[in-house]
Amino acid sequence: MASMRSIKRRKESVQSTQQITKAMKLVSTVKLQRAKTRAEQSKSYFHSMYATVKAILARAGSIRHPYLESGQSEKKAIVMITSNRGLAGGYNSNIIKLVTRNEELTSDKCVIYAVGKKGKDSLHKAGYEIARDYSDAIEEPIYIDAMNIVKDVLADFAEGKIGEIYLAYTAFKNTVSHIPTLIRLLPIDLEGSGVEEDENGMPDDKLLMNFEMDESEAISLLIPKYMTSLIFGAMVEAVASENGARMQAMDSATSNAEDMISALSLQYNRARQSSITQELTEIIAGADALS
Repeated sequence: MASMRSIKRRKESVQSTQQITKAMKLVSTVKLQRAKTRAEQSKSYFHSMYATVKAILARAGSIRHPYLESGQSEKKAIVMITSNRGLAGGYNSNIIKLVTRNEELTSDKCVIYAVGKKGKDSLHKAGYEIARDYSDAIEEPIYIDAMNIVKDVLADFAEGKIGEIYLAYTAFKNTVSHIPTLIRLLPIDLEGSGVEEDENGMPDDKLLMNFEMDESEAISLLIPKYMTSLIFGAMVEAVASENGARMQAMDSATSNAEDMISALSLQYNRARQSSITQELTEIIAGADALS
């Protein structure tokens, strides 16, 4: 049996850790409330943007534009959103697994545009090429950060360095449900656009989309705004998901620490009782020897 001193030290260590996890849970709870409100307010707009652009392009007919076709490069770009800190349960590992376990997104086929140090470090170790690092942007996401990411990614797309663009992030459903999500930004996947096509690939209702300006110019204006909206929306949802995951993880850690403290207290009392019994036995034995 462990000594009383070692049990006491272990108990004090667990109590100290419990105080830290309690504090982290409270901080995450406060941050979650703010991030949750922001995510819920913006979620409908960004999801509607994705569906609307897909529907517009599905009704646009056969438009020839670089943004609507796969580039010459076989490399796939992944804008990957994780966190800069750990202690958030499976939040970061779930996104990393979503990418690394996808057979079409192997390290020799992809380049990573990392938003978050955890994802950047893990994929770098896994052999993925890190094209750019935007880890500071995830601390307090603002729209201009998303614009800068899109500017760089589209520049590489236009130069032929990458042929497809994906977005990997954690969608915020509610406080306890966070869904790792992977979507293709370019070329836009028109499946699920809500517009069915006939055998010639034309909308079956024949209501084609007309553009007031030149259609190529319209696409050049529309696609960057569409991508910026989606990436910014993903960053906002990712922050809410991160704080929700960290709050749950710290709550579990605090509960586990409480269980450990109870078990150590019981173990300490047993060791103390055993020590007292041994001392009494020695005193009685000594008294008997003197009598």
